[in-house]
Amino acid sequence: MMERPIDVTFPHSLGKAKARERLASNIHKLGDHIPGGSAEVTHNWVGDTLDLTVAAMGAKVAAAISVEEKMVRCHITLPGMLALFARPIEAMLKAKGPELLEDHSSK
Repeated sequence: MMERPIDVTFPHSLGKAKARERLASNIHKLGDHIPGGSAEVTHNWVGDTLDLTVAAMGAKVAAAISVEEKMVRCHITLPGMLALFARPIEAMLKAKGPELLEDHSSK
């Protein structure tokens, strides 16, 4: 089975630096949204792009989240059988992705 890319964008009005800061402080919550409960998320900043690998349920998913002045762009490559779940994964990203830009410092 082939890989399936997903591209989702989120507009924001935070500016690049603030959006990058919020993303960095919230990325640890990403694993909470992965079914199975034991996701391992590794990440590394390369400039204004956060490269991620999510390993769960025997599969690894690569993602890149690029932070721009007024937009965050997520590019995810679903391998093999996970490609069958592209639509629900994309819908979940659109619904939950903007939470990664919220300010949770006072909560």
